[in-house]
Amino acid sequence: MNSFDDLRGDLIYENPLSRADDLRDFILEGKALTRFPNGRLQLENAESAELGQKANYVLWCRKAFPADMLLSLDFRPLREPGLAMLFFSASGRDGRDLFDSSLAPRTGEYIQYHHGDINAFHLSFFRRKEKDERAFHTCNLRKSYGFHLVAQGADPIPDAEDADGFYTLTLLKRGPDVRFAINGLEVLNFHDDGVQYGPLLQGGCIGLRQLAPMIGEYANLRVYSLK
Repeated sequence: MNSFDDLRGDLIYENPLSRADDLRDFILEGKALTRFPNGRLQLENAESAELGQKANYVLWCRKAFPADMLLSLDFRPLREPGLAMLFFSASGRDGRDLFDSSLAPRTGEYIQYHHGDINAFHLSFFRRKEKDERAFHTCNLRKSYGFHLVAQGADPIPDAEDADGFYTLTLLKRGPDVRFAINGLEVLNFHDDGVQYGPLLQGGCIGLRQLAPMIGEYANLRVYSLK
């Protein structure tokens, strides 16, 4: 299997996520605090965690990326419990744009994203919300429409109190294949037959989601074409 570096093509999008102006390409669904205290995007829920799903949110990049791409993003957990997720290849169902006004409104509640008007991959790369997630750390890849768990792998990122700086997330989507690595260590992969879990997902948007009361920081978003 080729390494990620062997498949990386031209840089098609770059965003340091270091100041408020860097969010000009983004749109927030739900309520969140977006701050840059360390020159890095810091995300935190604006609503009380006691509200459950109503306290959660998604921060979308408005740009549509190609079906085949390599994504790199730096992440650091600051506070638990919670969960951090990356959406990718997200688009409206029936060929509609993700932000088409005909789609049902989205406010950060998870059911709107897996049984709503969109198709997407959901990569939960830092899961520390429920007791079983805190006891046994995994990265989960789901595909929607639906709530299909299509791949799972071990999560090497330590808990927030032991995290040592930022961890680089690398995601590769090429045709029917999805691969994901953390600091160069590949932790999961998925080959989509385009039948069992619905048709192959094509190009679309990426988004960041957190579950309250987690705080996380993000930096250096880069998206590349593939060779």
